[in-house]
Amino acid sequence: MNKRDFLRTMGGASLGLLLGDRVWAQYAQVPPSSLATDEEFWTLIRKQYRLTPDYINLENGYFSMQAQPVLEAFMGRVREVNYEAPHYMRTRQFDDKLAARAQLAAMAGCSPDELIITRNTTESLDTVIAGQDWKPGDEAVMAEQDYGAMLDMFKLQARRHGIVNRVVSLPIDPESDDALVQLYENAITPKTRLLMVSHMVNITGQILPVRKITDMAHRHGVAVMVDAAHTFAQIDHRIPDLGCDNYGASLHKWLGTPLGAGLLYVRRERIPALWPVFADASMADTDIRKLNHTGTHPVHTDLAIASAIAFHDSMGIERKEARLRYLQQYWTSRVRGERNVLLNTPASPARSCAIANVGIAGLAPSALATTLLQKYGIWTVAIDTANVHGVRITPHVYTRTTELDTFVRALRELAA
Repeated sequence: MNKRDFLRTMGGASLGLLLGDRVWAQYAQVPPSSLATDEEFWTLIRKQYRLTPDYINLENGYFSMQAQPVLEAFMGRVREVNYEAPHYMRTRQFDDKLAARAQLAAMAGCSPDELIITRNTTESLDTVIAGQDWKPGDEAVMAEQDYGAMLDMFKLQARRHGIVNRVVSLPIDPESDDALVQLYENAITPKTRLLMVSHMVNITGQILPVRKITDMAHRHGVAVMVDAAHTFAQIDHRIPDLGCDNYGASLHKWLGTPLGAGLLYVRRERIPALWPVFADASMADTDIRKLNHTGTHPVHTDLAIASAIAFHDSMGIERKEARLRYLQQYWTSRVRGERNVLLNTPASPARSCAIANVGIAGLAPSALATTLLQKYGIWTVAIDTANVHGVRITPHVYTRTTELDTFVRALRELAA
């Protein structure tokens, strides 16, 4: 069985097929926490990616490239769809997309009847925001550190429908879960209809206690929408674990699908009240597919989801999460507390995973990002908003600790 055939199989994933059974046997029984520090193993995983030698990529949070076996399977799908053209699109497309949707729902831990495939988190959550039956004076709660596209959509609803947006500001290093829950609860009034919360704040990497916030909001009769752009396939969880009403994620981030794949979950009883952005008279109000009218769509992107899930499952979410958390702690522990180094991510390992944010006192984030690239060959992204001033650092499973050593040296030199 070659890599492409393996990754197109719906399940049964094993790293033995990619690394070789004899090699994999050395690692199969190693606990994730121990395997996270094994550089030889992660070098084998690194070989599954085609990486540029021109710079060290520490900006994998925008989107994460496909592993080579996933890319090969995707290109095969592109050729197949192009070969059959309209015959495929009018016949096999629908069953194949349904199979991909069912596998994605199984990974998410929900029913396929509560999930659709979208293009990204923005499309998913904007569909929910725009689909509310807003009345003048209705209120929504969110944080200024939430993703800008969703904040913009709430502002648009304020202009269009006269809703009121109540915006909280998240502390970088919170005292406790209860303090965060109270922060959101203080913003709720009898007019609050929807609360948006990031599972992981995209600019700092902070993981929020979503289940506790959801339970609190539900006690006030408020629906909860979760931005999980950076937690789906990065940290081990299932959607029902969060107790939320709506959930959106981008699959081209941590699952490693082709660009342009996301998901939207809507709790079954919440589906009828949501208005579609694009009308589809063929779907009942109770059918989540009413929210998924895409027209003629690049179906091969959706079909590649199965291959990405197979590769993800071959590593295992426990191993992947442990490695990502280790990499972040590896570099942050070496600079936290150093003079002129400003870490904008919680110190507790439980409150973050792969993503962290760091600044240098007296150096603008844009200047820091430019200097890191031009002087040290390190690619990052500048963040200068919502009380967060630094560069976002996002390693991936293929990142070497030696690359992070280079980054730490750069920070120390700049801080000096």
